[in-house]
Amino acid sequence: MDALRFFTEAEECVREAMTSNEFQSSRAPEPVGLYPHARRAGNLLFLSGIGPRQRGSKEIPGVRLAPDGTVESYDIAVQCRAVFDNVRWVLEDAGARWEDLVDVTVFLTDMGRDFATFNRLYAEYFAGARPCRTTVEVTALPTPIAIELKCIAEVRSP
Repeated sequence: MDALRFFTEAEECVREAMTSNEFQSSRAPEPVGLYPHARRAGNLLFLSGIGPRQRGSKEIPGVRLAPDGTVESYDIAVQCRAVFDNVRWVLEDAGARWEDLVDVTVFLTDMGRDFATFNRLYAEYFAGARPCRTTVEVTALPTPIAIELKCIAEVRSP
């Protein structure tokens, strides 16, 4: 396949993903904003903004907030496990498996503090899947969370 054709097909796939109907999970938390957590395009499932909150709750596991609403402390291990569970639930609700993940982008608010713990847990959870991974440090996330994932998975035909 020549490069131009590859990029044209990739662009078409992304465009289809952006215009396709959202996929809703019955177990993962509802999005904080108006954007959906997941969209399905062909045999790809795009998961975006998957954080550690639990469905039906505004509470964030592993976080202690100060009276003014700022983060007093947090447990990155608790948040990582909650995020990984939320991703797994969306995948299962879409008829996919953990092993179907092909790409993961991780957003951490404190790379220096949290990367070692995150990396250890990532190695445990993703040992059988081994998707491509990018880890990025961000100044802040939309809510007082310390980690968020963006993933792409291959799913079987609907």
